Amino acid sequence: MPGPIPSPAAELEAAAELVAVARRGVAFTGAGVSAESGIRTYRGQDGLWKEFDPYKVASIDYFRRDPSVYWEVARRGWRVHGQARPNPGHVALATLEADGHLAAVVTQNTDGLHREAGTQNLIELHGNGRTVRCLDCGAGERRADVQARLTRELPPRCRTCGGIHIKPEVVFFGEALPPGAMAEAFRLARQCDLMLVVGSSLQVYPAADVPEAAVERRAPLVIVNDEPTPLDAEAAVVIRGRSGEILPEVVRQVRLKGRLPELGGR
Repeated sequence: MPGPIPSPAAELEAAAELVAVARRGVAFTGAGVSAESGIRTYRGQDGLWKEFDPYKVASIDYFRRDPSVYWEVARRGWRVHGQARPNPGHVALATLEADGHLAAVVTQNTDGLHREAGTQNLIELHGNGRTVRCLDCGAGERRADVQARLTRELPPRCRTCGGIHIKPEVVFFGEALPPGAMAEAFRLARQCDLMLVVGSSLQVYPAADVPEAAVERRAPLVIVNDEPTPLDAEAAVVIRGRSGEILPEVVRQVRLKGRLPELGGR
């Protein structure tokens, strides 16, 4: 007969047990981890791609033809995005790294919130949207400065060469992921003793190959996500819910376990 269905408390306990013994864990995060900071996901219920065509807004070919399409969407959404701050989920992951359970955070996100929360070893597979670079002359600039002039200049122009192809330093559709970041992510995944997936649909490749590499090496997999993922059947623990609520509780339980004496100890 099948066993009892795990309760959320049992799932949290099981996840904490795996995290507590990890010394080379890797967290793989997606848009869901930043949703509680006010940043819209891409494919969720209120996802950005349900409102906009991603191949017009965020494809490199379309951007080269008409960058104003991207920047018009960015103009409308920047106030929330620019004011976003790390939430308890980001902080919990930074804490697990500081406590020696995570070796790194590998993220699909471009918002910079993991770094702001205190994560030290951060692999940003899709780049970082807080800076922009001119595709014509290579000059860089702060994203906030570009956003500030969109009300009078659309598309914005490069302050060095005057060109209109200034682009956030993130990976658009049709662009390759940074080879160095991918190589490091795969190295970490193949050596990890825990893969913790947080807030990712695991539907965007090749980034989603990273957790699969850990599963192939039989590292335990823990998934914290609002919706099902293609790897749920491979996971030791799946927890449905918000990472900002779940991860702090995992940290609390992990730290509690660390204070308990070992069997046979004093």
